Amino acid sequence: MPRRLTGFTPSGDLHLGNHLGAIAPIVAGQATTDTTDTVVFISDLHALTLEHDPADVRRRTLEFATVLLAAGADPGTCLFLVQSHVPEHTELHYLLECATGYGEAQRMIQFKEKAGRQSQVRMSLLTYPILMAADILLYDTDEVPVGEDQSQHVELARGIAQRFNTRYGPTFTVPRAVNPPVAARIMDLTSPGDKMSKSAPSAAGTLRLLDEPDVLRRKVMRAVTDTDGVVAHDPDRKPGVSNLLDILAACTGDEPRRLAGRFDRYGELKEAVADAVVATLTPVRERYLRLAQDPAHVRKVLRAGAERARESAGVKVRQAKAAIGLLPG
Repeated sequence: MPRRLTGFTPSGDLHLGNHLGAIAPIVAGQATTDTTDTVVFISDLHALTLEHDPADVRRRTLEFATVLLAAGADPGTCLFLVQSHVPEHTELHYLLECATGYGEAQRMIQFKEKAGRQSQVRMSLLTYPILMAADILLYDTDEVPVGEDQSQHVELARGIAQRFNTRYGPTFTVPRAVNPPVAARIMDLTSPGDKMSKSAPSAAGTLRLLDEPDVLRRKVMRAVTDTDGVVAHDPDRKPGVSNLLDILAACTGDEPRRLAGRFDRYGELKEAVADAVVATLTPVRERYLRLAQDPAHVRKVLRAGAERARESAGVKVRQAKAAIGLLPG
């Protein structure tokens, strides 16, 4: 069966787009374990590539793990772990660096964009796409759900795997990117030309998973639309209204163009969207609040996941070390 891997970097706040595009498919995949094998991990090492507060990284790592469990990730069905708890991630990272060219890493679009905004650039910002490749290749991943902004990183992982296999013998499964259609459609409520983001400078346009119901409703009711008052799904001409229809469609399983015909006024549409968002996210928040009262239980789940992960990850690292020319320890 194909193995699918999804990672969540503990920076910013998880939002509706993350839930619909990444978390909900994980939960749905658990119901079809005869066709999909899933790895879910918190990529805390990736959070260290930029200036950060160590206490904040620790807090968000536990928070993200708790949110994922509250949303329905089942550690009994999927492999559920924190990246730094499995040292094979960093061990394989170095081996893959030895099979990667400097120019490949430097050409990563996200590196160029982030480096251009900083006076001091950490080396980890340059090399973390290779760590991402290690995350993927360590578990013989077949499919990586990513947005368009991360597709280049999966292509790098594919290139590294193919080169390593050619030079040193068959070792890694060559992964492929799969683009979740929902995640690509959920845009910021106040700036519908931009994707909803965990790190948006303003929270006003982001429907956070842990927002209270009244906060979610208020954000939706204040969403940007336009002045003509016509409810239609036309992303180019009516991005704000179209985004609301996309959100409603994603929450209800309907089609946005068909939904548009049910509303005569923007206020009616916003009320329906607010109801759907609250119905989707409030159960997650309520389960989170219960789980957060017992952080020891969440940490126990993460320790068990790391132990399971190290069994298979250790085998893969030993294969890679033997292939590249290292003596067994």
